Parts: sequence; C-alpha cells; structure tokens
Amino acid sequence: MRRVKRLPLGKKAVAYLGRCQKNTNRKAEAGVLDIEKEWKSARKTQTMQAVLKTLQKMMGSRERCMYCLDSHGSDIEHFRPKALHHKRMFRWRNLLLCCTECGRLKGNRFPTDGKRPLLIDPTKEEPWEHLDFIPETGHIKARFDPRINAWSPKGEKTVETLHLDRREALEAGYLKTLRRLSRIIDNFLENPSFSASHLLESLSADDEHGLLGWIFIGTGQHHPPFKDLREQHPLIWEKCMADFSINR
Repeated sequence: MRRVKRLPLGKKAVAYLGRCQKNTNRKAEAGVLDIEKEWKSARKTQTMQAVLKTLQKMMGSRERCMYCLDSHGSDIEHFRPKALHHKRMFRWRNLLLCCTECGRLKGNRFPTDGKRPLLIDPTKEEPWEHLDFIPETGHIKARFDPRINAWSPKGEKTVETLHLDRREALEAGYLKTLRRLSRIIDNFLENPSFSASHLLESLSADDEHGLLGWIFIGTGQHHPPFKDLREQHPLIWEKCMADFSINR
C-alpha cells in the first residue's frame, strides 16, 4: 500500500456526481431507493467511465489496486460501502480503485471504532504509519504503535479485512519489489557516485508496491541495505527521506 494523491475531477464529472447523489438522497427519503440498481445505472454512463479513468490515472501507468498494489485496479470501490452509507455513494472522496480480489474481500465490511474508520484510506493517510512489512516472508502485518503499547488497530483491521497476510501472490510481488530496491541501494553503496535525487528517482521507478513508505517512514530503515545507507550516507538518506515526504 502507498499514499495516493487524489486528483481533481473535471467540472462535468463533479456536476454529474452531485446530481446522482441528490437523486439518491431523494429516493432514500421517499423509501424507494434500490442501491444496486441506482449504482449500476450510473456506472454504465460515459461520465462514470471518466471517473474510473481519473482513479486509474492516480495509480500510474500500471493502474494498480489502491489497496494491495499488486493487481490491476479494475473497478470503482466505495471506501464507505454504498449499502451502509448511501449518502456517500457518489461522493468523489469516497471512491477508490480496487482489484477484483480486494473488492470481494472487503465487500460491505467497514469496521469502525465509534465513528472512526478502522480501515486505511490510502488517499487520506500514510498506510505505513499503520502497517509493517516482513522482508523475510513478504507478509504485511499491523505496525506496533508504542504510543498505545499495542498493534495499530487500523493496521490490524485492514490486514484482516483484505487478507494482506494470507495472499501468496501478493507476498511474491512485494518480495520482488524489495529485491529490486535492495539491488539499487547495494549498487549505490558500492559506487556512491550519483546524487540523492537520482537515487530516489531510481528507487521510485522500481517501487511497484509502495515500499518506499516502509523504508523512509516505517521500520524498513532498520533493515539492510537501507540501514546501511542511513548509517554510511546520512546526508543522502536525509535528502531522500525529505524529498520522498514532500512528493508523497
């Protein structure tokens, strides 16, 4: 998972979503709302295709799922499920891009702590503040939060809901990306002849699974070769970390 910048929609799409939401709210008040029918009808329109295209653009050329980053994002996902939150069914900030597997696993599940969501929304927060990665196995798990002396509740529920610790193909993809990033760092440590900006650019180009967040924000900085970079070239490390934080 990685932090995703939400792009603005075109005026036509914004207006269309607004009309759809008003119509949905009106039908709900009249007691005649069929949520699935309403969504499927809107989903077939060219304007909703434009909404999907914007979500895909947010994920780069490979159009990865915003949850797992390992599979192609094939459809529009409601962060707050439309079956539970019809008033957000057409809200742009409630729409994400997900793959078939993540969509199936999440379904209408939306754990909360009171009103606070216990799922990570990658367009609103840094996932690696709640998640951790095990480089020996490729597993994703909840991150330990020393402030509460426990595992992150949001990390735990996200992993549990999306089975992030039980998907072999997902683990293989993350491990492949880890090997690529490690190789870039190893090469730099052997021949530190280029700038921090060039190093970060190379890392970003090969980071298909958002592991730079784990490296610069999470616990990856304590694992070699990233630990070696931090200790042997502290200025390079600080520059990479600062630029990464600005651009994410």
